[in-house]
Amino acid sequence: MAAEPGSGEVREQHRFDQRGLERYLCSQLPGFPRQPAGALAVRQYSSGQSNPTFYLQKGEKAYVLRKKPHGPLLPRAHKVDREYRVQKALFSAGFPVPEPLLYCSDVSIIGTEFYVMQHVQGRIFRDLSLPEVGPAERSALYIAMIETLALLHSFDLQSLGLQGYGRGPGYCRRQVSTWKRQYDAAAHTDIPAMNKLAEWLANNLPPDDNEESLIHGDFRIDNIIFHPTEARVLAVLDWELSTAGHPLADLAYATLFYFWPTSVKDLSQGTVLGFKDTVESPSFEELVSIYCRCRGISTTLANFNFFLALSYFKMAAISQGIYARYLLGNAAAENSHEFAKIVKPLAEKGLELSERSSFSSTHRSVSGELFHQSRKGQETLLKVKQFMQQHIYPAEKEIIAYYAGHGNTEEKWKKPPVLERLKEMAKAEGLWNLFLPDVSGLSQLDYALIAEETGKCFFAPEVFNCHAPDTGNMEVLHMYGTEEQKKEWLEPLLEGKISSCFCMTEPDVASSDATNMQCSIERDGNSYVINGKKWWSSGAGNPNCKVAIVMGKTRNSSASRYKQHSMIIVPMDTPGLKLIRPLLVFGYLDEIHGGHFEIHFNDVRVPVSNIILGEGRGFEIAQGRLGPGRIHHCMRSLGAAETALQLMCQRAAQRETFGKKLYHHEVVAHWIAECRLGIEQARLLTLRTASKIDALGNRKARKELKTLGSI
Repeated sequence: MAAEPGSGEVREQHRFDQRGLERYLCSQLPGFPRQPAGALAVRQYSSGQSNPTFYLQKGEKAYVLRKKPHGPLLPRAHKVDREYRVQKALFSAGFPVPEPLLYCSDVSIIGTEFYVMQHVQGRIFRDLSLPEVGPAERSALYIAMIETLALLHSFDLQSLGLQGYGRGPGYCRRQVSTWKRQYDAAAHTDIPAMNKLAEWLANNLPPDDNEESLIHGDFRIDNIIFHPTEARVLAVLDWELSTAGHPLADLAYATLFYFWPTSVKDLSQGTVLGFKDTVESPSFEELVSIYCRCRGISTTLANFNFFLALSYFKMAAISQGIYARYLLGNAAAENSHEFAKIVKPLAEKGLELSERSSFSSTHRSVSGELFHQSRKGQETLLKVKQFMQQHIYPAEKEIIAYYAGHGNTEEKWKKPPVLERLKEMAKAEGLWNLFLPDVSGLSQLDYALIAEETGKCFFAPEVFNCHAPDTGNMEVLHMYGTEEQKKEWLEPLLEGKISSCFCMTEPDVASSDATNMQCSIERDGNSYVINGKKWWSSGAGNPNCKVAIVMGKTRNSSASRYKQHSMIIVPMDTPGLKLIRPLLVFGYLDEIHGGHFEIHFNDVRVPVSNIILGEGRGFEIAQGRLGPGRIHHCMRSLGAAETALQLMCQRAAQRETFGKKLYHHEVVAHWIAECRLGIEQARLLTLRTASKIDALGNRKARKELKTLGSI
């Protein structure tokens, strides 16, 4: 038969009567091939530290068998009948487990109780750092894992038909007692840290020790079968420790590797506890937030230090038990002798965690070390990442196809229907107007990191109503507009009902010096009359663009040169306003962003009430708008740069020249390194500026803001 991954010859101490098993399955298991006789092939999985697990194949049929170990066993351990019962209930409820097919309590067949389940083909990752996959897929796999855990904890025991499956309230107390008893029965030497940890756990039981959810008891990524090519859970394995208990025990156990001591990491190579690298993505905070969101509970998890300490205590006790079975000669794993080395450091880590009141990944991003992101900012950023993964990235091809298909028609200026649907979904999720602190409750630093994320997809900022120039115009109206101006223009902009453009740059003068501006705004009775030319007015081609904010000169020869300019609101349907032409950017019209237009104003007349803040206040408004807007632009650009660098690395890994991959050529590696350095430098500078604005305001951060202009 073809070799089953992770399996080998049946070890001597676990051999049984294969002919007797085959005869039994022929008579008891529906669909089991009867012919040819004696053709059942059996291999033993190298995993399965507790109950030996075997791969069975006959003809085209494949199964998995789990059995009790031979010999003397620890009390209340290795209950394969419970495994079979819970899997049968979960399979009937649609939860991803292998289909349980047969349970046998007759020890005369192969010497112990056993059960048979359907073989599930897929991927099992034995190294918790998942070195076989890239960072993006690793994140997706861990997210799928934690979503599956949240689904498990959503089941009601009674509806599953598992009444009496647990022992009622007091799960945490029983766990401490059980694992202390198991450890004492298996201990071969005195380890003070284990005794101290057991005492701390017994004296610090959670007050809500009465939760009764169905929990797995050994929920780790190496107990999961994933789809061969997708980040999708096909089956959760090893239900021996499942019971009715506190769901946070599973969550802590599933995430304990984030706090794994280096000494144990080195000692545990080659065991189920081993992993070669640190898991930095997704972060501990991300997984916890996803779990809480799926379950609809608060991310403030009471007594989580207890559950992490309990997880390390349990892991240490299990390791001691595996070593004890090695000494008795009935251990399921070949490397069971290694487990004696890791009991003490696991107990010491449990003691350390018991004293902590807050938890975060031990390996954080640069921004996390230097700049403080609020909890709301962290949660919102995570929701944005999830939304982009689930909805925005999958829509990229459809949106690109829309603009490619309408490139030579006026339809190219309209928005594809999928974009409008995405906007409604984002609004329903509360991911809307995140750029405006008074609306979103986010700091500039919080939103800077969100802007970076949205910059990774060319249309994502618009989905969240966080795209230029609308963001800048909304900030201007929010900070400086009258109540009448806000009601007429700001409210529909915030609701996403209309869009806008900003008219400042002029074709006939060097607009880098804004005092050169020639467009005039002159008072005439109860009106202002605008005359002049503007270009690079972004967004003006959008059919939904209903208003422009125009900067021009309101002549006052006695005033400072910086107090001769004003900003005024001009509806796009005002007589005399004419769109002349869209301008090309590297040969592209940039239709999705409404293009960049040349606009002429010929005797355009608007009410006096349309002036913003007053005559001569244009530079003041521009400086107020500049700070946050420059941060938003920089971080979105850095997000785009990250995407470009990712594509660059992918190509360098795929293409070969002169007998080696592109990235092996020194010049290409140097280019990649320079790109990474440039991104990190610009990112740090931008985040520092955002942090300073939050702390001291725009004026005190003007030096940093000026520096950002070079990014």
